[in-house]
Amino acid sequence: MKISHDKEIDAAYIYLKDEIKEGEVRYTYPCDVSEVGFELNLDFDKNRVLLGIEVMNASRHLPLTILKKADCL
Repeated sequence: MKISHDKEIDAAYIYLKDEIKEGEVRYTYPCDVSEVGFELNLDFDKNRVLLGIEVMNASRHLPLTILKKADCL
């Protein structure tokens, strides 16, 4: 698992797979903001296997220890 963090837009991506190839994500489920309180997107492959998680406003919603380990974009 790896994590990337784009500080400019404060978005983090948690890769649940070493590498996600172009076109491998077939479905993105945008979680209901009213339920989770922030923008959170789940990326799935064609078999509905979870590949990655995108967290918007990451500095507010992820532990600082996680973001310190992230690859900065």
